[in-house]
Amino acid sequence: MKTQIFSAAISNRNQIKFLYGFDEVVLEPYYITKDKFGKKFIYGRVNNSCEIKKFEYSLIANIKVFNNKRFSPRIQLRA
Repeated sequence: MKTQIFSAAISNRNQIKFLYGFDEVVLEPYYITKDKFGKKFIYGRVNNSCEIKKFEYSLIANIKVFNNKRFSPRIQLRA
């Protein structure tokens, strides 16, 4: 379910908001990946920052997609 939501947001270049632990994060999602242990992560640029961060799927909750907030990626997206 999370992968479908995040993939659609990446394709449509929509900002997303979610809880990560106890923090609220607004993110411009760039791509999804797995580490060598099989854990899934999403990478993106945190709102009002130039920093690209990764977030572990298992710690993400309450995802909201901003369909009216589109962004232009600062890194090249993989097809």
